[in-house]
Amino acid sequence: MNEAPLRTLTPTVIGILVRRGADFAAAEDAVQDALIEAVGAWPDDSPRDPKGWLVTVAWRKFLDTARADTSRRHREVRAEGEPPPGPGEVVDDTLQLYFLCAHPSLTPASAVALTLRAVGGLTTRQIARAYLVPEATMAQRISRAKRTVSGVRFNQPGDVATVLRVLYLVFNEGYSGDVDLAAEAIRLTRRLAAKTSHEEAAGLLALMLLHHARRPARTGPDGRLVPLAEQDRGRWNTRLIAEGVDVLQTALARDRLGEFQAQAAIAALHADARTAEETDWVQIVEWYDELVRLTGNPVARLNRAVAVGEADGPRAGLAALVELDPALPRHTAVAAYLHERDGDPVTAARLYAEAARSAPTLPERDHLTRQAARLNAQLRS
Repeated sequence: MNEAPLRTLTPTVIGILVRRGADFAAAEDAVQDALIEAVGAWPDDSPRDPKGWLVTVAWRKFLDTARADTSRRHREVRAEGEPPPGPGEVVDDTLQLYFLCAHPSLTPASAVALTLRAVGGLTTRQIARAYLVPEATMAQRISRAKRTVSGVRFNQPGDVATVLRVLYLVFNEGYSGDVDLAAEAIRLTRRLAAKTSHEEAAGLLALMLLHHARRPARTGPDGRLVPLAEQDRGRWNTRLIAEGVDVLQTALARDRLGEFQAQAAIAALHADARTAEETDWVQIVEWYDELVRLTGNPVARLNRAVAVGEADGPRAGLAALVELDPALPRHTAVAAYLHERDGDPVTAARLYAEAARSAPTLPERDHLTRQAARLNAQLRS
């Protein structure tokens, strides 16, 4: 069936949903879902009123999503924002949904994207940002995944690795984004680690706990972002740090290193330092070497450049940065920081301002703008 006529109705239907009370992003997602259903249903039973059909189906899908989101938020409230210590219960219906959405008929990337959208509660825009791809590209990927499973019975669970990837991305969005999903991700990862005894599930749990422990110090009273080196370490949650380190040590003892264990080891080294100056950057570089070897991830390479700059000096960090794609998110911000440490405030101020214009979040944009203003004020004085 030709989808072009359907697409011409999209703006009108989105507008109707928005007037009924849906926010624009949710309306877009609901209409996209309705279009996918129309492609499958209309060849056999074309409606007399296509626009009315799309409005009805899209509104129903919006309400279903809103109810699911409300249920998820209620679970987060019950978690009381602070994950309790110790292993969680093994049985969990939400965790089972994660496994079912990670269906064997999907590629791992498609399964992750679909699960984040259908169960994790993330918008297409948030998922695209996590994957470092344009929003339109991610929308197409999710649509293809929905088409793939449209006639499939969800009775074959996916693999642990895919579910771990979903939980990791949900936590990252909750930790740094505009929707608080971090506590829910920790809750589910606890249950997965208890259920599977998987070393990477334990590694991911340790990573989440160590990052979550620093959360109270990440922003100041005025909401401003506080860099790691400037954080009040007295505000870090020592209970979560101790639990995270214990979980990590148990996982590492199995001698089956994975990327989440490597990331958790880096986080543990930061947590172990009483001051920023006491951070063992040499060991952190070694762990980043392991992480790059395991994943080849460009973000890991970028973070490694920062660590090299701390361990061996800013010139070494800038040399490592030259090998990376300048289009990589936060590449310009890292370059600005290393140039400032290298005694080049003119270049650093320019790069901070440039990085602020493409910052993914408002707190980060404000922080980078202030850094540029600080250096420019010093240069004028």
